[in-house]
Amino acid sequence: MSTIRLDNVTKCFGQTKALDGVSVVFEENKIYGLLGRNGAGKSTLLNVISNRLFPTVGEVTIDGERASENDHALSKVFCMSDKNLYPDTMKVKEIFEMTKTYYPEFDMNYAQKLSHDFGLNINKKIKGLSTGYNSIYKIILALSSNAPIVFFDEPVLGLDANHRELFYKALIDKYSERPATYVISTHLIEEASDIIERVVILKEGKLILDEDTETVLAGGYAVSGSAGAVDEFCKGKQILGQDVLGGLKTAYIKGQVRRDEIPENLELSKPDLQKLFIQLTN
Repeated sequence: MSTIRLDNVTKCFGQTKALDGVSVVFEENKIYGLLGRNGAGKSTLLNVISNRLFPTVGEVTIDGERASENDHALSKVFCMSDKNLYPDTMKVKEIFEMTKTYYPEFDMNYAQKLSHDFGLNINKKIKGLSTGYNSIYKIILALSSNAPIVFFDEPVLGLDANHRELFYKALIDKYSERPATYVISTHLIEEASDIIERVVILKEGKLILDEDTETVLAGGYAVSGSAGAVDEFCKGKQILGQDVLGGLKTAYIKGQVRRDEIPENLELSKPDLQKLFIQLTN
């Protein structure tokens, strides 16, 4: 079992609350999307769980053990972030070897295979890698660690379209072969939406949504048409948000509706995860 529980976690930096009373559970063997706008608290949340930051208030437990300064609990977590925690004079292959000392189940053969697939030269020093390949070597470390809990904080930073697709494919293949708890914090929601099983959304440090992706998508719909017709239809309904382009309007509505309930002058559609995220965080 590899379950993370946050109970009323608050993290303050001076007068700023980066996290504000967050209580959430990350269950084992599930792929989470941790979403939020810039400054919402996503990276802070991952850093608090992985003990890189200490909560001001509240508690984090991993499999029932307090995570704070607990090597046994923290050994279950691998956190990929934009920060480089290794000396930049080290070669990639040397970092693979070092990582294996901290994560005994690190799969060296798999890391070498992924390096070949991504075109990563493991004889290169970290300081010689481009932004994209800096992300790639960290992705390879995370996937090869075989840790039961893996955090990806903006994993596709600097990656081109081919490498981003390769990352998502590698993650799904790994998850199929060896299930683990994956938490993906990303701004590229549309790309990742097909693999995210549960959505956790932060807004200004507060948790505003924690639901299965299918439930989120089934819990709303969109109607489009002339502004007047849309406004008339929306009366008495819970509106998540609206887009206006000239005289045309799209309204995002919480709830469910049958197609025969939609007037002929309006078009019904299902909003995607990215659209819903934008409306929920406006």
